[in-house]
Order: sequence, then structure tokens, then C-alpha cells
Amino acid sequence: MNQTPLPPTFFQKNRKAFCDMMQPNSVAIIASNDMMPSNADGMMGYIQNNDLLYLSGIEQEETVLAMYPNAYKEEEREILFIRRSSEELSTWDGDKLSKEKAIELSGIETIIWVDELEKNLDYFVFEADTIYLGHNEHKKRTTRDLETRQDRLIQRIKQLYPLHDYERAAKITRHLRPLKSTEEIALTQAAADIGVQAFHRVLKLAKPGVMEYEIDAEIHHEILKNGGLRHAFHPIVAGGKNACVLHYNQNDQMLKDGEMVLLDFGACYGNYNSDTTRCFPVNGRFTKRQKEVYTAVLHCLREGSKLLMPGASHADYEESMAKLIEEQLVNLGLLSMADINNQDPKKPAYKKYFMHGTAHHLGLDVHDVGLYHRPIEAGMIFTCEPGIYIREEGLGCRLEDDFLITENGNNNLTENMPIEIEEIENLMTVA
Repeated sequence: MNQTPLPPTFFQKNRKAFCDMMQPNSVAIIASNDMMPSNADGMMGYIQNNDLLYLSGIEQEETVLAMYPNAYKEEEREILFIRRSSEELSTWDGDKLSKEKAIELSGIETIIWVDELEKNLDYFVFEADTIYLGHNEHKKRTTRDLETRQDRLIQRIKQLYPLHDYERAAKITRHLRPLKSTEEIALTQAAADIGVQAFHRVLKLAKPGVMEYEIDAEIHHEILKNGGLRHAFHPIVAGGKNACVLHYNQNDQMLKDGEMVLLDFGACYGNYNSDTTRCFPVNGRFTKRQKEVYTAVLHCLREGSKLLMPGASHADYEESMAKLIEEQLVNLGLLSMADINNQDPKKPAYKKYFMHGTAHHLGLDVHDVGLYHRPIEAGMIFTCEPGIYIREEGLGCRLEDDFLITENGNNNLTENMPIEIEEIENLMTVA
């Protein structure tokens, strides 16, 4: 079940860091994600709650972690509740974690079956003053319209312990998770390296008449062949005008001669993700206009990524990136200085051709947790992804690399992925 190569000491360190940020005499209770049904007796692929994974290393469903660092009894300071297996369950779905295996993976010595959760919580929760509960917190992709396992746990815990004080576990995990350890950096680099191999594979396949979903399939093949778990996210394979749809993922159109393809994809390796974007000509040769737009975006990537450094403000970075894009839009003849001088500051002119931000945290989640008013720090991993989208020309270009912030600037984890025009054309010619 568990595919992460991280040792239990990694999760022990994470739990200690979490507990050090809890209020005195507090309990944290964090639950796994749901197994989600599709239709009839079908189930969607299971992915663990990444806060729980970060703290325990357990990828199995129906798992609950309880941490009470001030507990009187040592065996109650960390408890992992896991699903009880049975002969029938093993026959149909395979073996579930034994208590011994759960200890080996997590480094937690007290393992209890999850059907005994409430009985065991009563033994120590009444001694605590505050309870930390986990929930998915994201400004764009919340689960408020869907009742989750976390929601049900929150409701039940508050019903059982109505007079306790409550805190949000996400406030702590979003502080800890952006700063990556050596182990996490290595896994992200491995994911990035798989992406590099996948892009080389794509360049060998691409030609007029190939379907977008064939590109998708080649990437998936390379991820699995190299030990990856899955796509980091549903890839965007957008030929021609489809590249102007920012989250295009139908991937069902034929690639046509003379078009350029926008390919936004990533690999998930050891539960850590890469996220890269490249553009290339379907026929192996950029047109004059494609080269102009591509060169403009590449300039913004090169110059903008230099701004990702310790102490930098994310807001200042995004403002500087917008200025870079604005300059290139003028050079491309898409905006005039009059457009810029007369623009509504609340609706800047560049937004017609560049609508999104260019840097997000990367880690266990592709859009990893973290607050963007926090200054950039060494140990964080950010994407840099400028783009220009010209709907009237049916031409969209975005280029994206992954950067580890260091004490002296940053390191490009995806620098080995071809990006220069000449290199891409040469690779496609050889193919």
C-alpha cells in the first residue's frame, strides 16, 4: 500500500515540529480522505490527505492520527488508528496494514483499530483543553459543497466534546510544509527528472495527425515506467487555439500542421510533484510569429525567475512579472504605450493576454499549502510560469520551471528539460 521511500524519522520530525506549534495541553486529531465512489460499485483512485501523510507516512484509507504531546501516559502522546483487516477484506481488496507495518512506516508505537476510535479518545481528550482538527483550506478549491471524512469527524468530535476550545490544524501544516527537507527536495527532483524524460519522449512522437490524448498517454507511460505514482495533475495538451484556455484538459483534438502545442504536465514521485510547461511546434519548426511570442515568454521566465529569492515579497514578485509581460506585449505589437498610459489600474491592459499568477508553492500538492503574504524563504519550492495568450491569433504560450529557493537565490530543478527554440527543433528533427 505504501509507496513513499521516506523513513519513519522524517515523519517523527514532522510530528515534533507540529506539536511544538500547538498550544499547551492540546490534542490534534487528523483524518484521512474519503474513498470516493464513481458509479455502481466503482471507486475513484484513492489519494491520501496530504497533511495526514506529511505527519504519519500512512497512505491507507480510514486512518486517524491523534497527537497529545502533554499526555500523562506516554502511549497516549501519539496514536495511529488504522482500518482493521479481515479474511474477506484481504480476499477481495488485498491486505491492509498490520499494526507492525504501521509502526514501521510511521514510527508511532501505539496502533489501535479505527473502529475503537471514540472509546480510546475518551481516555485522554477530557484531560486536554484544546482540540486541533484538520480541514482542506484553499482559497480556490475548498470542499465546502461536499461533506468529507474530515467534516464528519469535526461534527462528531464537537458533539462528543462541546466545551473544549478548537483550533485549525491547517494553520500549522501550512506553516511547516512550504519549507522542504533534504528528503522532500530529492523526491521533487526525481519527479522533475521523470518529467524531463517524458518531454523527450513527447518530442519524438509529435507530428501532424497525432491526437492530444496520445501525448497524454506517452507522458503517463514514462511516469509509470520510471517508478512514478501518477500524473501530478490531469495534463494540459493544448494544440493551437486550445492553448488559450488556461485549464484546457479535454485533450481530444488532432494536432495540426503549423500549430504550436502548449504542454503543461507533471510527475508524482514518492507523493511529491513536479509541474512544468513547454511549447513546441507540431511539425518541428516554429513559425516566425510563434518564435516571437515564445522568445518573449522565455525572456520573462529567465528574468522573472531571478526574482525568486529569500526575503522577496510574493506580491512584489508578481508585480515585477506583470511589468515584464507588459513590456513584451508592447514589443509584440499587442499593446501600445497609449493603452498602458490610459488603462484602468484596477483592470490593467496586460490582463487581456496574461490572466494568471506566475508562482505557486510546489510539494505534496501541486498547488502546495502556504500563505502568500509570507516572505519567500530558503527551502521553499516555487514554480515560475509566465504566459501570453492571443485568442485572436489562436496562439498561446506558457513556459514553466520549478525552482528551489536557496540562501543565495534559487536552483532550477527542471533546467534539463529542453526549452531553447533551437534545441527543441533539433530534437524533433532527429526524432
